[in-house]
Amino acid sequence: MDDAAPSTEIFCAIHIARTTLEHAARNMDGGLGNTQQHCVDGCVSGCSQNDSDSTQSSVASSSFTTAPRTAGLAVEAASTPVNAIGEPTLGQERTMTASEPQATGGGATTDGSESSSTDHNLGPGPRPALLASEPGSFEVLGYSGVPAQHAALLENGRVVFLDKVDNYTQLKLPNGELAYSSELDPEVRTLLPLSYQTNAFCSGGTFLADGTLINLGGNAPLPFLDTTVGDGFTGIRYLQRQTNGSLDGQAWIEPGNKLDTARWYASAQTMPDGSVFVASGSLNGLDPSIKANNNPTYEILNARGISNGQSIPLSILESNQPYYMYPFMHLLSDGSLFIAVSQSAEIFDVSANAARRSLPEIPGMYRTYPNTGGSVMLAASSANNWSPDVVICGGGAYQAIDSPTDASCARIQPLAESPSWEMESMPEGRVMVEGTLLPDGKVVWLNGGSRGAQGFEIAKDPAYEALIYEPDQPAGRRFSRGASSTIARLYHSVALLLLDGRVLVAGSNPYEQPVLEPNESYPYGLYPSSPTLGYPTEFRVEIYTPPYLSGYKASRRPTGIVLSATELTADGSTFNIAFNPPTPLFSNDHDDTTLRINAATNSSSRVSVVLYHGGFVTHSVHMGQRMAVLDTAGYVPGQSTQILTVWMPPNGNVVPPGPYVVFVLLDGVPGVGQFVRVKAGGGGG
Repeated sequence: MDDAAPSTEIFCAIHIARTTLEHAARNMDGGLGNTQQHCVDGCVSGCSQNDSDSTQSSVASSSFTTAPRTAGLAVEAASTPVNAIGEPTLGQERTMTASEPQATGGGATTDGSESSSTDHNLGPGPRPALLASEPGSFEVLGYSGVPAQHAALLENGRVVFLDKVDNYTQLKLPNGELAYSSELDPEVRTLLPLSYQTNAFCSGGTFLADGTLINLGGNAPLPFLDTTVGDGFTGIRYLQRQTNGSLDGQAWIEPGNKLDTARWYASAQTMPDGSVFVASGSLNGLDPSIKANNNPTYEILNARGISNGQSIPLSILESNQPYYMYPFMHLLSDGSLFIAVSQSAEIFDVSANAARRSLPEIPGMYRTYPNTGGSVMLAASSANNWSPDVVICGGGAYQAIDSPTDASCARIQPLAESPSWEMESMPEGRVMVEGTLLPDGKVVWLNGGSRGAQGFEIAKDPAYEALIYEPDQPAGRRFSRGASSTIARLYHSVALLLLDGRVLVAGSNPYEQPVLEPNESYPYGLYPSSPTLGYPTEFRVEIYTPPYLSGYKASRRPTGIVLSATELTADGSTFNIAFNPPTPLFSNDHDDTTLRINAATNSSSRVSVVLYHGGFVTHSVHMGQRMAVLDTAGYVPGQSTQILTVWMPPNGNVVPPGPYVVFVLLDGVPGVGQFVRVKAGGGGG
């Protein structure tokens, strides 16, 4: 068998076998019953309805069993919360698996070994890092209810999780079907099930100017699992929430608007005028080394999230197939887009439909799907004229279980006169590592593994340790090692910043359908002794507490934060923030001398205000994530009540319209964030 690129026939046989067993599971649970139509419309495995007859009899006689689909948590109605802390009753699950489409070109040979095409300008190897003086900590918060393949922070302070159609989740909808999306309140630790109408498998997303979260693209329907969910390849799903909680628990809305073309693994970025740039994706979920299966184009959605009906070729995607899906994209301060796929990067002018500048090749291994690392645009400020600074960390060589992973990080200022990549290294190679901006301007890198790639059952050696990146330190001294989790976060994991300044970590479902317990006899993986079997589908949600809230610092937050306006405009205008510094602290047994002295005198020496947008998170890609450090005036050390004047950024290039969180920090300790909406300001510089 060809591990690197299973044939269409192998994909088909595995798909049919899995389908047959899942029909049997539905029969045991009083489900849909058996059917001759094992290949559904838009079958991602490439088989046809005619293929099923020759395979059904041999597979159907197998003695393998699956757990009833109704096992686990259930709710009466979408408005009924489920306690996310209590241990849910998880039934055993054993399902058939098939690998996702294999990227066989540009770095993988047919036997899965590394080809000479990966011998590019290799980045530096791993570099040891010291343990942070305060590494932070992990704790389990509760459960996600569904496999956390996608996630976003909503304006009500809750987190939405979004999954594909599966044969097991912990939540049920009022119609008796499984929920594939959920809404977690991290403060009171409750879950609500959410419904959607089309399969959101491996989709993209972003926020509209009015605060609506839109979810874009997806995959084929699976009627043998759920007849209520349709084809998601061109789907556009909308989720609306309000800060007052009035829309909590409401379902995804799908009024029938569609993408112009099918997109599976698409990225999205909100633009300065509120429109949405959507790029890349697969047309059918089949082998991306065959160009007819691919969609290396972009399309524009208007500010209401409706496509203009035109898909336009994008050369950087075309030239980097099959490594063209889930590109890294960042909106730059001149209104152009930074786009990176594989080892290529460019500055793209959307209005001119042209690349403004090709950037130097990114040293190291492949950086995007199926060897995705992570990319972050660092916090911008007026001190550096809002100049963008982009970091890309991690990656891998090819899509197979034995692929090495990249420890290097490449950093560039794309709008500099002569941009070049500054190289540094993490303590270890990682794939599926994702960077989350913190309010103090640092970045925490989480999740992933040190061997393998993205796809079902092809990653191992989980990375448990948080890595803390300090951008202002010199190269070679920016990384320190944070706390370690005990939970593996492999394929389909997420991390995002919460309103309270902590980081939520969830997910890991490296299987086609959930596997709830380690099972050494798992039958139909493409890799018979599947190395992921020790890491079942993970429903536990963790909280990572960063160093700035560890120990006594948690009591040093600014409180009583009141904003003079929650509708702001990116045009250089001002607003006010009132807050109370922490009460004096007279203990002398703390490590941070500066903070201890300032706390004792109630005279914090550093105040800062940041504007943060968390974006949409999936597959270690944080679509739209950005942070701006705002100029302030009026802070008077020692006063018990402070009133700041705060200046907004100059235009929508720096902060495009949409929902943002305002954080106030004293000596690097953030208060609880407040949601605002930023209106479209002037474009251009």
